[in-house]
Amino acid sequence: MKKEYTLELTAENNFSVLNRIINVLNRRRVRIRKMIAHENEEDFRRGGVIMLLLTTPDMVEKVKVQLEKLIEVEHVAYHEGSSVYLELSERVIDVD
Repeated sequence: MKKEYTLELTAENNFSVLNRIINVLNRRRVRIRKMIAHENEEDFRRGGVIMLLLTTPDMVEKVKVQLEKLIEVEHVAYHEGSSVYLELSERVIDVD
């Protein structure tokens, strides 16, 4: 059964990294409900993505493993539900 998951990711801020992340999700047929991409204020060479995904528990684990294999990706974590997405997005928006 599909559920909502919040995916939190930090990576190098290169031109193609967001495209590569989206391609991993597309190949696995994972639906993106919401997404926020941001640049790290202290270091412009690093950035992050917060996504609200609709998928199954085993698929979110597979996606996490695939994303960790990307060279530019430094950290990937996921949480069940949308409440964490709201907290993280408020923190990113408040910083700006």
